Amino acid sequence: MTTLVSIALCTYNGEKHLEEQLNSLLNQTYEHFEIVVVDDASVDNTWEILRRYASEHSCIRLYQNDVNIGYNRNFERVLKKCRGNYIAICDQDDIWHPEKIARQAMAMEGNQMVYHDSELINEHGDRLNIRMSEKFNFYKGSSPEAFLFLNCVSGHSIMLKRSVLTKALPFPKEGHYDQWLAYVATSLGTIDYLKEALVQYRQHHSNATDLLSRKSKVKSIKSKISGLISESNWLGICSSSSETGYSGLSGQLFGLSIERNRDFLHLSYSWKIWRNRSVLLPILKKNALSKFFYCLRKGWGVPMKKLL
Repeated sequence: MTTLVSIALCTYNGEKHLEEQLNSLLNQTYEHFEIVVVDDASVDNTWEILRRYASEHSCIRLYQNDVNIGYNRNFERVLKKCRGNYIAICDQDDIWHPEKIARQAMAMEGNQMVYHDSELINEHGDRLNIRMSEKFNFYKGSSPEAFLFLNCVSGHSIMLKRSVLTKALPFPKEGHYDQWLAYVATSLGTIDYLKEALVQYRQHHSNATDLLSRKSKVKSIKSKISGLISESNWLGICSSSSETGYSGLSGQLFGLSIERNRDFLHLSYSWKIWRNRSVLLPILKKNALSKFFYCLRKGWGVPMKKLL
């Protein structure tokens, strides 16, 4: 029997583009799927749209939060409600290629996760002639260290095995849920990607990831310091979940990052990243010189951030 695929969709005030997305899900060539939706207490017409679609399509299961719980926790909730052995994560305002599920499901055998390229569109649906693969090197393999500093796996492109959730849930407080899922999946086995752009990924000012660099790059001292602390916390989380624990590469980086936070420039931290760049930075789409300066800047601690 064909494997059941659960499409995990979170919504919040998404009335503007939701119908277009739902139509693209219902037009999938893969037939054995369910659409599981958790609405995060929307105050627009999102819930009415969802109820209308659910009344017409038995594959849709709806849930609604009494209060708004936020992006990460809502995705955590919807993933727990999925029944399929394969789970595809879905945003509320994109457009899926009709063969997205079919192509990913075919590639899942032997992998913990399969993701794909995406084509960027603006908020009006116009093509921007940019693909995600132009921003990052896509990674395939079984090295979780590739996701310690960077992420090339967007939530909307993910299909994963249900077994990944056993280790991935609940989501940690630090980091992004899609980066965490990629980290966990590579710690359990291999991930792979498809070169086809199987989603039109809508870009607007509320996107969590600023792929078009439209948001201000000017950061306050407080946010810069917060970024250093968050990086250390993230490395600590990854270390604690690793089989090698704090003795492995992630644990060593965690310890050095704590020291880095107190220094102007912690060259040992920069050197550790540079020396292990083939493992840590395969996603970074830069030449060797740019990677060198990336590693050097990683060594800037709180006093340096305050000075700059």
